[in-house]
Amino acid sequence: MTTLAVAGVSVRMLAEAAAADGFEVISLDLFGDADTHRASAQWRAIGTGDGLQIDGERLLAALGELAQRGDVQGWIAGSGFDGRPDLLARGAALLPLIGTRAEAVRRVRDPRVFFGFLDEMRITHPAVQMEAPDDVAGWLRKDAGACGGWHIRHASALDEAVGASLESPEKPLPTTLSRTPEGSHRYYERQVDGTPTSATFIANGRSAVVLGFNRLLVRRFGSHPYVYGGAIGPVRLPDRAANDVTAAVRAIAETFSLQGLGSLDFMLDGDAISVLEVNPRPPASMSLYGGGIVTAHVDACIDGTLPLASQETARADAASITVHGSDIVFARRRIMLDDTALARLAAWPHCHDLPNAAGAFEVGDPICSVSATVEDSPADKAAGRVQGLLTERRQALQQFLETLP
Repeated sequence: MTTLAVAGVSVRMLAEAAAADGFEVISLDLFGDADTHRASAQWRAIGTGDGLQIDGERLLAALGELAQRGDVQGWIAGSGFDGRPDLLARGAALLPLIGTRAEAVRRVRDPRVFFGFLDEMRITHPAVQMEAPDDVAGWLRKDAGACGGWHIRHASALDEAVGASLESPEKPLPTTLSRTPEGSHRYYERQVDGTPTSATFIANGRSAVVLGFNRLLVRRFGSHPYVYGGAIGPVRLPDRAANDVTAAVRAIAETFSLQGLGSLDFMLDGDAISVLEVNPRPPASMSLYGGGIVTAHVDACIDGTLPLASQETARADAASITVHGSDIVFARRRIMLDDTALARLAAWPHCHDLPNAAGAFEVGDPICSVSATVEDSPADKAAGRVQGLLTERRQALQQFLETLP
């Protein structure tokens, strides 16, 4: 049995997918959820003391120990590394990195480089600038080194006048942000109409295959207007949009030498798209695409082999399809989970990312997630049915949590 290490802010999806593909999994993340432990031969904590980001030294120490074993094929980097290419490079020097290389991550997450390339290729994207616009109405402020949507804010004259920073908002940012200690990649983006959507793909450094398209669940949380909550897929796109996204994915994968699983986020407005960003690592939407996905990631990175055809995309074009979805449950107030509450949560149907130990959850912390699947449903209704089930299950779980002291 081949042994793989998976590392990130939360690696439950990666660990479960790798274990399902027959790998022995060593998991390195911040949470050590109960499901992560079940899928892993070993788990090691790599969080900082305040729990807000990956501790680089703890990660490197763990990778160095695994390298000494001699039987670990390599490691896959999940979320939390988008703004930390130097840490990726240091980790790759200890144990082979199975995924997009550090320098490629640095380039594709640099807004000047990325949007400059989109302009050269005439790939549509929202208006972007590095400095605050004179009139900030209708503009968003983002950080290309962050993830999870907590960093996205409405630009405002007041924010700029007082020099407000993404690194010090009105309250501590939750763990889903993955702060970027190597420096801010702040930029400003014009708001555009449409539905938040993504394409899940696998690349080999030269080209890419799109596995499917996904509806992203994005919601307001306090003063944070666009927090990532989950995804539903595969979903159907109009032919023009599907072709434009696929062409964009292939061009980006070739130019930036992307390897393995990744996702491209975009706004879908009718049959038109507007590209937002690329995630050059296994995305959360990978969980929507069934068995064999980690094997395909490894094969693409090591052998350059891509899937010959996307069964998921073909299914999304069929009259009747199976659609999956997941939705994160965030704490809406401070919640204390004791052993009794944990046991009830573990028995809750369709619940994942279960806490492994009793403890407190602050406002905005992810507590767990819920999932839903609709099988052999009319393609024009499947995603809506899944979203309805997810909303129902998330709200029921939040009502249970509200009863806790």
